[in-house]
Amino acid sequence: MNRPDPAAGDLEQRREALGVLARAESRDIADGLRQLDDGLAYSEPRPPEIGLVMLRGRIGSRGAPFNAGEATVTRAAVQLSSGEMGFGYVLGRDREKARMVALCDALWQVAERRDAVETRVLAPLRSKQKEKKELERARTAATRVDFFTLVRGED
Repeated sequence: MNRPDPAAGDLEQRREALGVLARAESRDIADGLRQLDDGLAYSEPRPPEIGLVMLRGRIGSRGAPFNAGEATVTRAAVQLSSGEMGFGYVLGRDREKARMVALCDALWQVAERRDAVETRVLAPLRSKQKEKKELERARTAATRVDFFTLVRGED
């Protein structure tokens, strides 16, 4: 099935949504999907697979790239009965999370379901992640030390 290329804005929104899903806890994604579950019909052209990816780094922003090590990643793909394909890549070995991320991605691509995915799945995840980030910032700020230099006046 040939689908038109998504608009640049849709691509950025989809990328952001996939990032939120990848950082979320499995149980939180499952809670949101339970609210959407109305007999979802999908197939798995690529069942969840576990593998390794090479992590690359740079010293500074302009240094030569180097291999920093490997990370375990799980990927999955699902296809809705309407034809939309969703993909999920997550760090670690959580096959069910990769499947749920792929399912959310596929559902997000269906215009009639996007609002439901945004409000019932993504909005609570964004809220939880924002709270967690603010808590980390507060804890970090509490340990911050400001250094200053006193001028001795012996010029």
